[in-house]
Amino acid sequence: MMSITEISKSTPAELVKALLGEIEASLSEAVKQRGLASLVVSGGNTPRALFEALSQCELPWSQITITLADERWVDISSEASNEAMVRKTLLQGPASEANFVPLKNTAETAAEGQQMCHEIFSSLPGPFDLVILGMGDDGHTASLFPGVSGSALNSNSIALCESITPPDAPHERMTLTAKALLNSRKLILHIVGDSKWQVYQNALSEGSADQMPIRIALHQDKVPVDVYWSP
Repeated sequence: MMSITEISKSTPAELVKALLGEIEASLSEAVKQRGLASLVVSGGNTPRALFEALSQCELPWSQITITLADERWVDISSEASNEAMVRKTLLQGPASEANFVPLKNTAETAAEGQQMCHEIFSSLPGPFDLVILGMGDDGHTASLFPGVSGSALNSNSIALCESITPPDAPHERMTLTAKALLNSRKLILHIVGDSKWQVYQNALSEGSADQMPIRIALHQDKVPVDVYWSP
């Protein structure tokens, strides 16, 4: 198993400050070394404050590509759209200069849009510099859900994107697969609350990724993982 670094802070605000430092350093170094950088972010409520703070950082944003770990197959006008949330919180101020690559495309369904998504992501330079993941109480990450993610959990699969229909959540989804998410220089798991810490501890124990998909990140030996947590 890859060594995991745990960073805990007493409040979510202090956690955001610590995360900002790592993200800024990683993206700046990537641009310095390679002339470009890439950042994969997740939706949900947890990263909103992080995104708002990150948007104001003085980074070479025009050389940074941002994309999503997953997306609900809804119009950008929907409150359920991760892209809409990222545009409102992260792609503001200085960060509005970043290159954003959406997961939602013009196809009517996620299943019909899967091939187009795969082709777009195949053309992006890799590996990603940073992938920031969240985690649900059931151990899901991105839109990789227990019991329904199938080949998307196979890191040897060819597909970079896969359409998912969650069992207990609304909307068809498009998710980056384990193969795509693990094609990165570093993974960050950003979680808040005692219940999420317990889920994380459970995910560290032996078991299948099919039961707790976050294990694709925690039980692998190729990509370093930083876990950021606060109560």
